[in-house]
Amino acid sequence: MEETISFQVLFATLKKRFGLIIGTTVVAIIIAAAISYFYLTPTYQASTQILVNQEQVEKQSFDSQDIQTNLQLINTYNVIIKTPFILSKVIENLNLDTTPAELSNQLTVNSEQNSQVVNLTVQNPDSYKAVDIANTIAEVFQKEIVNLMQVDNVNILSPAVYVEDPKPVKPNKELNVAIAAVIGLMIGVGIAFLLEYLDTTVKTESDIEELLGLPVLGLVSPISRKDVNTATDAPQKGSSPHVKKAHI
Repeated sequence: MEETISFQVLFATLKKRFGLIIGTTVVAIIIAAAISYFYLTPTYQASTQILVNQEQVEKQSFDSQDIQTNLQLINTYNVIIKTPFILSKVIENLNLDTTPAELSNQLTVNSEQNSQVVNLTVQNPDSYKAVDIANTIAEVFQKEIVNLMQVDNVNILSPAVYVEDPKPVKPNKELNVAIAAVIGLMIGVGIAFLLEYLDTTVKTESDIEELLGLPVLGLVSPISRKDVNTATDAPQKGSSPHVKKAHI
């Protein structure tokens, strides 16, 4: 019984504050959409892949130790790619107005699991610049690694390409709006129950029963001023309509 009453109160509160809940949700959606579409700067992404091969030596076959050595080198290469030594040359070649530290924040380097392929991803507000940076980093690294480690075992598998109508990877406008709708709905429901909890006024007979713990025996209907005036002005039975009533 208590569980049934609880659900009744729950749905009654939601129904009573339905306008508030919907209004809060709509406001949250509008704010999220405005920020996502008009204030956040779109960010584009370009990727390229490089392959770490066995050093070019006269050897007929490669054993597992050779492959393991290359896999270990990948971790070293991942660090070298993001060093100021490489990125400074990239900035110089492309005449970028940035620093190696800022460019490093736009760069993500990772390797495929148990493979010799390194993925290089660049995010930038300019889609064409992202492609140029990704390809230039791969080219500069491929050239400089020969002098740094005396090896020539890096090849570019798939350079980044230009796209006519690129799609930004950030912000995800639809996702932002959806999250805002959920948050707005939760806030609206929370405010509704908070207002209901703080509302101590007595409005209905059920409120009286709950407050006093006593049943309601009867109700007095509200009497409007018009009804009072009509009853007062009506002539009484047996009296002359021309006799004026005295008012005390």
